[in-house]
Amino acid sequence: MKSTVYEGNKTFTVIEREMEAPARGEVRIKVAYVGVCGTDVHIYHGMMDKRVKTPLTIGHEMSGVVDAVGEGVSGFHIGEKVVVRPLDHRGQKPSDKGISHICEDLKFIGIDSPGAMQQYWNVPAFTLHKLGATTDLKLAALIEPLSVACHDVRMAELKAGETAVVLGGGPIGMLVAMVARQKGANVIISEVNETRIGMAREWGFTAVNPAKIDLVEFVKGETGNRLADVVFEVSGVQAAVDVMTEVAGIRGRIVMVAIHGQPKSVSLFKFFWKELKLIGARVYEPEDYEEAIALVEGGALPLERMITAVRPLHAIQQVFEDIDRQPDGMKVLMDCQV
Repeated sequence: MKSTVYEGNKTFTVIEREMEAPARGEVRIKVAYVGVCGTDVHIYHGMMDKRVKTPLTIGHEMSGVVDAVGEGVSGFHIGEKVVVRPLDHRGQKPSDKGISHICEDLKFIGIDSPGAMQQYWNVPAFTLHKLGATTDLKLAALIEPLSVACHDVRMAELKAGETAVVLGGGPIGMLVAMVARQKGANVIISEVNETRIGMAREWGFTAVNPAKIDLVEFVKGETGNRLADVVFEVSGVQAAVDVMTEVAGIRGRIVMVAIHGQPKSVSLFKFFWKELKLIGARVYEPEDYEEAIALVEGGALPLERMITAVRPLHAIQQVFEDIDRQPDGMKVLMDCQV
């Protein structure tokens, strides 16, 4: 089988190695497609070298088919289509309060252990979610990031008729906007990349560039001065942190989707003055995966437009170099069987 390996120093190699039988409690998956996400790009840039133990096969946004079932596994059969929820919570402690997706010793499969950018992949059976027999495996590779969006919107307690402002129109921001609109919200996307603004508008969203217009005044005009009921901070930049408290209306909810690795300045006065709420949202829970699967299988969202390109596994080095040169795209999928 072919497997890709991140070697460090912006270098991937493709190697041949023997397939392994799944261990007890594991399932071997014939991987169909793997999406390249922002975290993978961070790994490529060396930003996670202290965490990622090279050489390592990365990747976690995937779809595939059960190829073999290890001892002690029930409920899964060869040929079934599946996706992996790449969280290993086996280090969970009583102090984690039973909330496994954010437990203290959580391991992220594809970062802390081998991932999906290979032809066959052995994973713990408890990470699997079944798909329908007719599910498009290209679209299914979007279920992991779509689950992030489902979790974010669920944590926001977003209601139909509310106004949601999404700060950042990259892949996750666009998926958050899609899920929020599906819930009946009025969605405004704030994004500085003109290509992505154009995409959002083509997909029927109201999208504006905060570098060119006053975002707060725009949202006031769209809401009759009520401002946003929910703000999703997806960009990870200080400018968005500055505006999130301004664009949120009275008793607005701000959902922190982005990962801010360093402390940021926040207008705490606005939380007092408008009785705002700040909500953290990290990865997903099983119910978010099931919602994302239902959205994919129901054809409710224009997800096919999210796929920028499909490239063969052996082109992995070129794929990451191309993303560096042209970061405007949404989602590149790796075809792991080519």
